[in-house]
Amino acid sequence: MSKLIEQPRYSCALGVQQTVIAIQRAVPIVHAGPGCSTKIHGLLGQGEGYAGGSTIPCTNSSESEVVFGGEKKLRGVIDGAFKVIDADLFVVLTGCTSDIVGDDVGQVTREFQNLGKPIVFAETGGFKSNNYVSHDLIIKAIVEQYVDRYAPAKGEVIPGLVNVFASIPYQDPYWIGNLQEIKRLLTGIGLTPNILFGPESGGVEEWLTVPQAEFNIVVSAWPGLKSAKLLKRKYGTPFYHFPYLPVGGVETGRFLREVAAFGASLDREKAEKFIADEERKFYTHIERTADFMLEFRYGIPRVFYTILDATYAVGFSKYLLNELGIIPADVQYIVDDTPEQYREGIREQFRRISGRRSASVEFSVDGGEIQENIRKTSPKQRALILGSGWERDLAVDIGADLLPVSVPITYRLVLNCGYAGYNGGLRLIEDIYDRVLGTYR
Repeated sequence: MSKLIEQPRYSCALGVQQTVIAIQRAVPIVHAGPGCSTKIHGLLGQGEGYAGGSTIPCTNSSESEVVFGGEKKLRGVIDGAFKVIDADLFVVLTGCTSDIVGDDVGQVTREFQNLGKPIVFAETGGFKSNNYVSHDLIIKAIVEQYVDRYAPAKGEVIPGLVNVFASIPYQDPYWIGNLQEIKRLLTGIGLTPNILFGPESGGVEEWLTVPQAEFNIVVSAWPGLKSAKLLKRKYGTPFYHFPYLPVGGVETGRFLREVAAFGASLDREKAEKFIADEERKFYTHIERTADFMLEFRYGIPRVFYTILDATYAVGFSKYLLNELGIIPADVQYIVDDTPEQYREGIREQFRRISGRRSASVEFSVDGGEIQENIRKTSPKQRALILGSGWERDLAVDIGADLLPVSVPITYRLVLNCGYAGYNGGLRLIEDIYDRVLGTYR
């Protein structure tokens, strides 16, 4: 029996076009029907990158391509893209139509690869998975079809060089700010991070140094793990996994100290000095507002709900409870369609969210169902909802404060705001109080 799912929080597999856009001077070429790419941009949007949005080359497959095949048209679009777009890397992505018809996209792409063109392909028919899953698929395609072919020194390990797999571009609306903060912190303890995506990366040239990393870092509940395991198989690169977004003083310090212990080439004393200095600055800001927070303690939310992906839900819950004293509601919601093999580990994180508190977690992709559950158990205390633009009406109905963190991120413009690390923790406090104080007249 089919079920209607309301208010999606992620895209189909083709949404990985946004991952490509996030690589400096990389361009997706979409082999799909008209409208697919535009709808994805509408959901994940807020920025076109170098050649995203309405400028993405697309075959706009129609009935003719369904009947006779679309390989000829794809070949023409790729050829045209090379002629009119100045880019460092092209990535061919398939939609549902081409994958159902069975176009040999790999063969068409290899024709251009054999000519020395910087192009790779991945089968991303929307029905196959979602963009959380296909994010790793694109990394795999670039590594196997481009990096393996053009990397100048795959066998040489550069001490201190690390590849970072963290926020999924655009699926995480705050990806640029998060990656900037993570890069700042890792640089501070003595590492040289390949951040790979966004303005902090070195683009395709940075990707070519991926095999030379001393180790890899995954800052995520589960996206990125397949990529780290791939690089371990191919190049023998070990990886460190931190299973949620580190936010604020406690968890960011834990993250950096564990990374410092993992890296053999790091100067531990130098790393600890950086961490101590960052913690001093972070808690100076907290102490500076102590009187205000104490006097206003009855005006802030007393409980919170997360309607987020697993990476954000765990990271925010730990910070809000352990450093801000806001209590998690009995049930927290995770909306990223987490694969079954990772769910028990996430449940365990919520069971030991602090020494004295625990929370249950429900995995659901149905935003409407989640909202009805919250309405039925609406708390008596003032609540904070960490969700998306979809939760605006829910917040009004139960008198809660809403901080939009997940897509769709309507009602807010995001440039380089991020919630990771020390700076992200301070920004989160500012944003929560901004919404609370805005309700007072």
